[in-house]
Amino acid sequence: MENYYKRKEPSSSTPINVVEMEDLPFDPFDIPRITQYNPNQRDEIRRQYWLRGPSQPRVSACRYCLKCALPFCGHDETDDSLFKGNFLELMDLILSQNEELRKLPKAPGNNKMVSPYIQKDVVKYFKQEVLECIFKEIGDDIFALLVNESSDVSKKEQMAIVLRYVDAHGLIKESFVGLVHVKETSSLSLKTSIDSFFAKHNVSLSQLRGQGYDGASNMRGEFNGLKAKILDENNSAHYVHCFAHQLQLVVVAVARKHLAIVNFFDKLAVLMNVVCASCKRKDILLEMEKERVEKEIGSGIIETRRGLNQELSLIRPGDTRWNSHYKTLSRLIEIFPSILKILEYVKEEGTNGSSQNQAHGLLKYLKSFDFVFYLHLMFHILGFTNILSQALQRKG
Repeated sequence: MENYYKRKEPSSSTPINVVEMEDLPFDPFDIPRITQYNPNQRDEIRRQYWLRGPSQPRVSACRYCLKCALPFCGHDETDDSLFKGNFLELMDLILSQNEELRKLPKAPGNNKMVSPYIQKDVVKYFKQEVLECIFKEIGDDIFALLVNESSDVSKKEQMAIVLRYVDAHGLIKESFVGLVHVKETSSLSLKTSIDSFFAKHNVSLSQLRGQGYDGASNMRGEFNGLKAKILDENNSAHYVHCFAHQLQLVVVAVARKHLAIVNFFDKLAVLMNVVCASCKRKDILLEMEKERVEKEIGSGIIETRRGLNQELSLIRPGDTRWNSHYKTLSRLIEIFPSILKILEYVKEEGTNGSSQNQAHGLLKYLKSFDFVFYLHLMFHILGFTNILSQALQRKG
């Protein structure tokens, strides 16, 4: 099964009496069993098998699903299903546009070349081709290694491997080359997995000139971390902790040292829950902001051009990305009057006593001097760190 994807497409011959595929319950590339047919018949049988199997329809459908990051399978893949999944629906679309494929003799039984095994085979060869291009581009040149590990939704530890190198045109590239399952996250286990990955793709550790990990002890430990174990074999593989990540750690550490700032962001989290948790409240906020924007555009207070006035609601900040806090504060300052009206609505019209109590407390806090002071203070500070963080993440 694996090898037929690599075969070249047989050439088409003059019209002949085609042997029905139902009469051929074997691989048409199986030479000892196909020699019983004359050469013209053999060529035509191989051509039909190629069209049905590893030719453009399956490859094109797989390429589209991979490029768009779409799932291949559907919940119901039976013939009478309204949606059989992205892969099978694309196959039906391709076949409906190709008369030659539609006229092919039907394969016996379930021999339709659309099983998950066929799909996985095609995807696997896509992966091999991409990796071969990346490692061919690197060649014997030097590169840097970027690694991070995390558990997926199934609670399996996965190690992502990215290589950073300079291509033949002098451009810096960062290519994701693999996701490796690791049974444990110790530095020795990670080092063993990296060695196995390099050996599989004929890459030497001596080519390594840089390491980039997060600040976890198993990664950057001075004596037993992954950094140290690689440096023991190659002292030219210098370790660099991501500057943007360091900046974020500094901001988090400084913010946690001030109880008033911690309380400010805790109140901000409660505000997000009260205002954005309900679809009805979000709709009210959107309508308020829409009316405000239309009114200010008509008065010439705000400008109108592409990209402006797009976001009409609060942006929930991410726990691990403090740049998102800056966007939230910026949006809060812009729609502050509408936020107060929403809280007044929840306080007066709400049916949940807990939400009404939270809205009452938030109204009192949002109108205090402390809130206004910390809001503008953190907006000012995070504005500088946001510019710096974006500069640190800019491609070289």
